[in-house]
Amino acid sequence: MKMRNRAILFGMSALALAGCAAMDAGDSSDARAKAVALMEKDFKTRGQANVERIKQDDLQALCTRYAGGDVPADAAKRVEAAQLATVKYPVDGHYLGDWKAGEKIAQTGTGKQWSDDPKMPGGGNCYACHELSPKELSFGTIGPSLRGYGRARGNSVDMLRYTYAKVYNPDAFNACSSMPRFGHQGILSEQQIKDVVALLMDPASPVNQ
Repeated sequence: MKMRNRAILFGMSALALAGCAAMDAGDSSDARAKAVALMEKDFKTRGQANVERIKQDDLQALCTRYAGGDVPADAAKRVEAAQLATVKYPVDGHYLGDWKAGEKIAQTGTGKQWSDDPKMPGGGNCYACHELSPKELSFGTIGPSLRGYGRARGNSVDMLRYTYAKVYNPDAFNACSSMPRFGHQGILSEQQIKDVVALLMDPASPVNQ
């Protein structure tokens, strides 16, 4: 029930931003400014969910502008390059963590909500959008199926590095991706991203069975 409520709240937020996007796409800067002002008035800081989240960075502003349409190729290329530059790779050069811990992260949707304890580790909620383990019967289809991810791609250093970066900041490879920027926005720690990479890449992981 808690996850369902969060999905509803996320949907409501998405609709609000979509409204702003439509106005922006129509070059109505005054209407958009009024909409943002309304959100700033109505949204209140509660715990770690502060009103500063309303402010968009350059990527979010671009994606809002082109919501419902394709981002121009040249703009997408610039955005992806800028987002790739934000990726902080593991200093120890190791990309694989513990796939069992990764499975727990994939199953967990807590983190960044006002009601969540900011001292506790967040989750990735990966199953909300992807199919991973064939034993899990409940999964979303917003994102592609990841079953057999590592088995199909191999575990070369380049693929491990790519997968780590993809989880860290998916917009580095697909401008205006629907996937959260888990590392860039501090949703998951470096170790947690390693654990998710292990879930996807480790031959022993249920994803690759």
